[in-house]
Amino acid sequence: MSDVRMFVLGALLRGPMHGHQIRRQAQLDRTELWTDIKVGSLYGALHRLVAEGAIEVVRTERAAGPARTVYTLTAAGREEFIALRDRMLREVRLRPDPVDLALHYADDLAEDDLRALIGDRRDALIARLTAWRHQREQADPYLRGLEPMTFDHTTARLRAEIAWHESLLEQLPKLLAANDRDPSPTAEGRQE
Repeated sequence: MSDVRMFVLGALLRGPMHGHQIRRQAQLDRTELWTDIKVGSLYGALHRLVAEGAIEVVRTERAAGPARTVYTLTAAGREEFIALRDRMLREVRLRPDPVDLALHYADDLAEDDLRALIGDRRDALIARLTAWRHQREQADPYLRGLEPMTFDHTTARLRAEIAWHESLLEQLPKLLAANDRDPSPTAEGRQE
């Protein structure tokens, strides 16, 4: 939730906006690619932030389409934004990848099957890196300040993941052979 809060509060730092403008900003920034923010969660966050006093309703506008509620940041919301931003700049967050748990229980897979699954993951990461580089090229003329570094961060993480998958594929025969020779009670139970 703090990612969504940070985005909404940060968007409103620029001035009053209605929910559709904030949602559109998230779509234009492609936040779902580089954050845990789902665009559909923004309206719920707006309502929670109003209830908590971090933002307030300024007015309701009605143009040709539906009525739109315009929100602005409160003093408490500005303080929360600063606290969230500072915490996020200090916090290191590397979420566990489910592949690690799955590998823990992959002893029953044949090497060829496991190699194919890991190869598919690697290929998906390579495709994601290719798409990310294309998006970077498209966005390059519009990036300003520190924004290029957010692209570079994702690029570096994707490259690291691809390298790890390549290493796993390269070492797979040796790792599986060592597992077959493992005399630990866990390994003996698996061999029965």
